[in-house]
Amino acid sequence: MIRRAAKFAERAHEGMMRKGGRIPYIYHPMEVALIVAQMTEDQEVISAAYLHDVLEDTSVTPEELEAQFGSRILSLVRAETEDKSLSWRERKASTVAHLQYASTEMKILTLGDKLSNMRSTARDYMVMGDSIWQRFNEKSRESHQWYMEGVLEGLKSLEGFPAYQELKQLFKFVYGD
Repeated sequence: MIRRAAKFAERAHEGMMRKGGRIPYIYHPMEVALIVAQMTEDQEVISAAYLHDVLEDTSVTPEELEAQFGSRILSLVRAETEDKSLSWRERKASTVAHLQYASTEMKILTLGDKLSNMRSTARDYMVMGDSIWQRFNEKSRESHQWYMEGVLEGLKSLEGFPAYQELKQLFKFVYGD
């Protein structure tokens, strides 16, 4: 199942690049799946990690995803999918609010996604400094800090995982204490 999800995600994200760079987009879901696999052996959660952006960023439909991978994976991916009709702040506030009642599996998926994003941000921050914020739709460093503080608080039940500690450490590196 995991290999099928990886191939499906690779096809869905074909030709896409990571924001602000020339790295093929598929590297992000691959990294998220690897992070998630270090926290759980649940094949559906690991598969959802590969697929977490297909509804949000590709032409894949919920019906197609469910037909290929089932209702649980669809549910996990939907929970990680932002409503692009909302403003940046509304989307991020919704994610933070959702984490207050999310299942452990959902939190693990979110932690994998946010850690992968934060690794990328921290790498680029070392080179670009505060000009990094210009590559994002929301260009305010303070807004990104507010969001990540909410994510860290919402994922606090996972603080025993090394991935959570790494996210916290990278947050301090990028935003200070």
